[in-house]
This record gives sequence, structure tokens and C-alpha cells, in this order.
Amino acid sequence: MTGPQLFVDAWDPSYGASFEATPGGPVTPSSTQVDADVELPAVDWRAIGPRPGVAAPAVVLLVDGVRRIDASVWTAEEDGASYPGIAASYAAGVVRCDLERGMAELAGARVGRGLFTASPSAQEVTCGQVRYPVHRVGGTGELSKLPAAVQAPLTALEVAVSDAARADGDLLVVDGPLRARRQLPRTLGYIKTQHSQYLDARLTAVVTGLGSGQRSPVFRLGTAWGGWSWYLRLPVTVGAPWAGIVRLECSPDLAPQDAIALADLSLVTLPRFASSPYKDPRAPQNLVPIAGLERRLRGLLGDARLLHRALTMATRGGVRR
Repeated sequence: MTGPQLFVDAWDPSYGASFEATPGGPVTPSSTQVDADVELPAVDWRAIGPRPGVAAPAVVLLVDGVRRIDASVWTAEEDGASYPGIAASYAAGVVRCDLERGMAELAGARVGRGLFTASPSAQEVTCGQVRYPVHRVGGTGELSKLPAAVQAPLTALEVAVSDAARADGDLLVVDGPLRARRQLPRTLGYIKTQHSQYLDARLTAVVTGLGSGQRSPVFRLGTAWGGWSWYLRLPVTVGAPWAGIVRLECSPDLAPQDAIALADLSLVTLPRFASSPYKDPRAPQNLVPIAGLERRLRGLLGDARLLHRALTMATRGGVRR
């Protein structure tokens, strides 16, 4: 009896997998409501290639953010209670890619820090010139859930650097879901790791059958955080079903024809930035400008060991109040 064909995911295992299947496998239907009859009727779904006359924009802005936990802390409250916390650093930046001149440059970057805790009495920690303002979180502030609290101020920082860097007409590509950035004009959310399976088995077969430089029809996710979405396969030589496939999304406030126009634009733009396996362990999904931006932003966070030592000295074993 012949077994199933086996493929090796191109990604370095230390980064997880490019597609994370649900327990029932990649074809397990999601409970999320999907309207697949947006660009084409679902019965007519097929791979879509570049349309004649669609050209990449002159300038593309790519946005990303990084975060790091510098230290875990605990408070000792006057009433005897104790709350966990994390001292975190985060940074956001924009790479401006001038496709006409073939140049890329850092268009802006900002660094933020914070002490994230549910403690009602914790105050800002200062380590020389470095400040960790308090970000009060709700609930009990369980330690394992505190890293997620960094996402909101990081997103706000990404929006700020995006607004400062872009001009009218620039295409903005955000690394990850749009979330609170859906109001930004001409903006795409770029999801490089597929955690959820939104389409039924027949439509999924269209996605996994995409060739390099092809996309799926646009569909709509009917959730509070959803919007217009489509899949695209970047240039890739590995034959695994989900190799090189990314999901794009844009604001649900757009008209269907405007979402389709952005889908066509993404198809002639994003493949130009795809990374190569010998350069990046997350190729081709980790776009070349994004990889360079991540390295630059991590450098801006400062030396983790020095900051940990400074935090220890500044708090003298407990969060200052």
C-alpha cells in the first residue's frame, strides 16, 4: 500500500511551521462565516494571475514591530498581596521601498517600553535614561498572559510611524493582521503563517493548487475582526501544498471592487520582495525588507543583559512604588 506523499516544510523548525493545521488536518472547516461569492461565484473559483495593465506602485511602505521581555517582576503590596509583571521593550519601523529606483531605506522607527502589571500601586521604573512607564492590565494579571498586553501599545506605535512616513497614494503593507490598523488607507495586512483554515475542502484545493505568482479570488470573513481577504503564493520551488502561501487582508469598509483592485496590486508587488531559503529560514514568506527591518529594530531595543541588570538594580528586588 502506497503511503501519502511527504514534503519537508521550507521553514526552519525553530520558527514553527508555515502552516499550522487544526487537529483534523488542513481541510477541517472553520466555524467562521465566509462569503466566497465576492469576486467569483464559489462554484467558479479558480487561480487568478496578474491582470493586464496592473503595475506595482512606485513606492511601497512595509511596517513591522518587534517586542522583547526584559525582565519578569513581582510586586509586594502593602496589604500582603503580590502581582506579577513584565518589563518589556518594543519598537516599530517603516521601510520605504522605491521600486522605480530599486532602493530601500528606513523611513522611521520608534522605541517604547513599559511595565505591564495588574498591580494597583506599581509606578514607573527608571534605569538611568531608560523609562518603563506603567501599563495597567485588567484582571488578575496572570504572568503567562502579560506578553499579549504589549500588542496594543506596539500596534499604536506602528500606526504612528506609518502616519509619519507615508504620503498620499503609497501602498502600506503591515506584517500581520490589520487589527486596529484597518482605518489606514491603501493598507494590506500580510499574514505569513496560516493558523486557521477558513475555506471548505473544495475552495482550499484551489488555494493549495495556486502556482507561484497566482492568487485566490477575494472572499469575506464575517467576524468582528474580519474583512476582505485572499491567498497568494509567492515564488517557491518546494512542492508542499502550503509552501509560499500567504493570506492578505484589507479593510472591510472598502467596496468589493476596491478590495479586488488591492488584491490585483498585491499580486504584482509582493512577489518582488520574497526571500530566498539560503538567506532566510522563513523564506519566501518573510519578505526581504521586513527581515532587514526586524534586525534593525531589535538593535534599537538595546542590550537585553544590560537592561536586565539595570532593572534589578533600580528595583532592588521589587517594583518601585
